[in-house]
Amino acid sequence: MNPLLVQMQELTKEPKIAYFSMEIGIANDIPTYSGGLGVLAGDTIKSAADLKLPMVAVTLISRKGYFTQEIDERGRQIELPTLWEPAKYMALASSKVYVQIEGRDVAIQAWLYIVKSLTGGSIPIFFLDTDIEGNSPEDREVTAHLYGGDLAYRLKQEIILGIGGVKMLHELGFEIKKYHMNEGHASLLTIELLLRYKRPIEDVWDERLVWDVSRVRDICVFTTHTPVEAGHDKFSYDLVVKILGEPIPLNVLKELGGKDNLNLTLLALNLSEFVNGVAKKHGEVSQSMFPGYEISAITNGVHTYTWTCDSLKRLYDKYLPGWANEPELFVRVGRVPDDELWAAHMEAKKILIDFVNAETNAGMDYETLTIGFARRATAYKRADLIFSDIERLERNAFGKIQFVYSGKAHPKDDQGKWLIERIHVIKERLKGKIKMAYIKNYDMDKALKLVSGVDVWLNTPLRPREASGTSGMKASHNGVMNFSVLDGWWIEGHIEGFTGWAIGPSPTEKTITDNAAMDKRDADDLYTKLENIIIPMYYNDRHTWVRMMQNAIGKNAYYFNSHRMMRRYVTEAYIR
Repeated sequence: MNPLLVQMQELTKEPKIAYFSMEIGIANDIPTYSGGLGVLAGDTIKSAADLKLPMVAVTLISRKGYFTQEIDERGRQIELPTLWEPAKYMALASSKVYVQIEGRDVAIQAWLYIVKSLTGGSIPIFFLDTDIEGNSPEDREVTAHLYGGDLAYRLKQEIILGIGGVKMLHELGFEIKKYHMNEGHASLLTIELLLRYKRPIEDVWDERLVWDVSRVRDICVFTTHTPVEAGHDKFSYDLVVKILGEPIPLNVLKELGGKDNLNLTLLALNLSEFVNGVAKKHGEVSQSMFPGYEISAITNGVHTYTWTCDSLKRLYDKYLPGWANEPELFVRVGRVPDDELWAAHMEAKKILIDFVNAETNAGMDYETLTIGFARRATAYKRADLIFSDIERLERNAFGKIQFVYSGKAHPKDDQGKWLIERIHVIKERLKGKIKMAYIKNYDMDKALKLVSGVDVWLNTPLRPREASGTSGMKASHNGVMNFSVLDGWWIEGHIEGFTGWAIGPSPTEKTITDNAAMDKRDADDLYTKLENIIIPMYYNDRHTWVRMMQNAIGKNAYYFNSHRMMRRYVTEAYIR
């Protein structure tokens, strides 16, 4: 018998939770992610495998990736396709399904990748692909670029993911007890479910009752990640009808997805029994954006083993056996001797500094306080906030700090691209005074080097626009303190001077709507703490510094991990 067929029979033996995400970052060589959302999805699946949860995941193949980032000598971002071959990493399932796009039948195939855990658990991921002979050239490109193209391209991708994904799982023989939509990109799956659970017209007294909304709601879970109105996918109904047609009557779709435009977040809200934001603050922000809906909060976490560097892994193995599958053991980090923790950190730091110098010729050294800033380059994250007063920075931090930056801007985010250029201009201005490097083409491997090798992890978003901020959790797993605006997860993880430091006002204080005034206030607090607390402590009080490193591990990493997150999804969302 075909080995893949045998494997499929084994995979479909018990009912599953189906986890849908537009992007999944499972391994560095499989470029089907752009950043935090995709890496979180990958961490979710890895923890599900460790915990032996009955889950199956669905995403798109993104044959040309998000993009490969090149940066020229002036700091201008250049986007190139990321070409890779799925057959090197996964097996092609024999099943095909079809969806209607612009009146055409578009064929979809699925690549199978299995995430295996040392605990014996395993989770299948199906990567949907339209690059099939028989599809038109246009349709073959729909699963090529992650977040590429225009609104029409995006809608087509979301049809493939949501409608095509449900059809594929059904075709492969899976019995699904819950559908978990990771962000609104997947919410068109509810349309396919409405069609599958449609009541016969003769069984109802009102034609609208043909659509069994309550049954669909009972099996759907929705996680929203976007605290900004503009970040929620919306499509005009003219475009929807042109591309999707009317699988369900337009008046029904408007009741569920919005009167004026199809809002995929609203569609998911109306058809999900359990809805959550990704941090306590983000749950509150989402509730205010969508009043009338019950929105819970399950704060994100990161996969502990994936995001711990080798030197810390060896240390944890020695003093905290079992830590990788029981991150709560980090509360016993006091067992780790100070000198061994510092030595493990310095090993990670040397790896980072050697890498940075080889990549950029920055001439960084091992002893200087190293600050890391790596995330998507976009305006609200304020990558340049620390350079608001360059003269003050030069005066008080000359030769005392060095910066490592990294991050991609979305190809259509001109402000984000401008920020990358600005960082490069500042880097040249500070040459000979403060060392700086910008690492191009940020990916999972580089992220691990950064979150483990810097001394301080800097995060400066405009609040309340940081939904969660998982990179800071990764830093905590490696004993690296956060220096961050009190937004997202840091509101929950921050204890001033104990697990790290805050920038700006408390989260309970009313947000200043004037961005310039907020920038000024935050920058002043940032400089004051850097000059008076962080720099002096790093150079003059190693004992307190190492104690704070232990606190970051024992108070933050023990909780902000995806094992804890998945246990909460199971008890609060999946077994309702």
